[in-house]
Amino acid sequence: MSTNVFVWDALGDWTRRQVLEGLRAGPRSVGELAADLPVSRPAVSQHLRILKEAGLVLDRKAGTRRYYEVDRRGIAELRDWLDDFWGEALEAATSTD
Repeated sequence: MSTNVFVWDALGDWTRRQVLEGLRAGPRSVGELAADLPVSRPAVSQHLRILKEAGLVLDRKAGTRRYYEVDRRGIAELRDWLDDFWGEALEAATSTD
C-alpha cells in the first residue's frame, strides 16, 4: 500500500474527520474550527497536528494566527489508493462470477 497507514489512523477518529470536513470550504484558524466542534481549541490543535503528520493538512502563518487547509497532495494520494483498491475489488468480484 503506497498510502501511509497513518492516514487511516488519522481518519479513524470522528473529531479529526470533522476537523477535515471543516477545512473543505477553505483555510480556517483553530478558533474558527473549534467554534463548530464540541471540543476545546487545544484539542483541535492536537487533531490538526495529527492530520498534518498524516499529510492531509497544511498550515501557514499569517501574523499571530495560523491557518490550516486541506493538503491536496495527501487527499490525491488517498483517492488514488482508493481508486486502485476499488478497481481491484471489482475486478476480483467479476472474475469469480
